[in-house]
Amino acid sequence: MILGRSERGKPPVEPVTLKILVAGGFGVGKTTLVGAVSEIRPLRTEEPLTEAGRPVDDTTGVEGKRTTTVAMDFGRITLREDLVLYLFGTPGQERFWFMWDELSEGALGAVVLADTRRLEDCFAAVDYFERRSIPFLVGVNCFEGAARHPAGAVRRALDLDEDVPLVLCDARDRESVKEVLIGVVQHAMRHTAARRRAAVG
Repeated sequence: MILGRSERGKPPVEPVTLKILVAGGFGVGKTTLVGAVSEIRPLRTEEPLTEAGRPVDDTTGVEGKRTTTVAMDFGRITLREDLVLYLFGTPGQERFWFMWDELSEGALGAVVLADTRRLEDCFAAVDYFERRSIPFLVGVNCFEGAARHPAGAVRRALDLDEDVPLVLCDARDRESVKEVLIGVVQHAMRHTAARRRAAVG
């Protein structure tokens, strides 16, 4: 069904739109995740890695990476006829972090992608969302050839609160990414409901 049109005899459906951020370190798979699930051709702001950026772009563990996101990635997925997610992938390098505040405005929640080979690269994203009370889920991107660690061990290494979901995923696989996004929405809804109960009580 095309959004905004109606089937014969039915009123048009105005979908609820939700904004989800996809954050994490350099080369963790944010652009891949957005592209794997977006129903539109994703907007990408990738530029080639340059010699000038070599001192600040640590490619250890991702030596094959040739481009980097310099502003954001943008995609869209319709989960139901009445529910659409807009995905915003954040840039991973520290010199682009100033954009996070603008990108996070109005976000329902976030996915923090983690690579167990470079786990420390996602600390900044975890800290960012914790400090701003933005609900987030950690998705451990299971790269080929990377050692597999139990979810509990990764949780302890990241020092996550008990209520923060952590899931294993494959950022290249549409169904895997959809499960991650559904998990973020559900977690954000629980988080919002809990805050409302606390405010009333």
